[in-house]
Amino acid sequence: MSKPSFLNKTKKKICLICEGFEEFDYISKLLELKIWSDVYDFELVNAESCGNISARYQDRYQSDNYDIVLVFCDTDRRPEDGFELIRTKINNIFGNSVAADKVIIFVNPCTMQVILSHFGDVSLRTQNKRKNDPEIKRLTGLSDEKKYDGCTEHRDFIFSQITKENYEEMKKRISLLSDDYKNQPATNFAYYLELFENSNSDWIDKINSIIETE
Repeated sequence: MSKPSFLNKTKKKICLICEGFEEFDYISKLLELKIWSDVYDFELVNAESCGNISARYQDRYQSDNYDIVLVFCDTDRRPEDGFELIRTKINNIFGNSVAADKVIIFVNPCTMQVILSHFGDVSLRTQNKRKNDPEIKRLTGLSDEKKYDGCTEHRDFIFSQITKENYEEMKKRISLLSDDYKNQPATNFAYYLELFENSNSDWIDKINSIIETE
């Protein structure tokens, strides 16, 4: 009888394609906190825009260097160059209509919805950083006179306040959100956090089996 995967000492390599700097820095901070199971070895890739995600995904997937490749991104409301196009291109890589649902971690309208959930209740309705500025400052204490623009200084200030304790609060808050990407706000991040915290890595083989055989 074969051993369950969580008894295998070889770490599972997970490549996570991050849409941009906010996503990359946020996940980097969570990895620093060591809140996920140590059976996983994460490698982050900053795609630097939603338009680069599918190409980065295909490159990393075809390299065969990882046990699974995932995506972390916003749901852009412009279907011609945003989220719907990313979904289509990833499904096309596998030649089916289910892959995107299994490998994309999404946040609608934007990743800041999850980030701010570390600090309090929030319901963002736009991806526009300047329009979200009042909520960002209310919940994080950012006091810069200029509006939030996602610059390194602003990101560093916010992410420096993320802790193991408010990570748990974030999980509670986002678990109450819809997991249908067409709703707002919505995210399926809570589902993947449970997987990342679980030392049983069988879920990786299950996802790969679905996306590669459909």
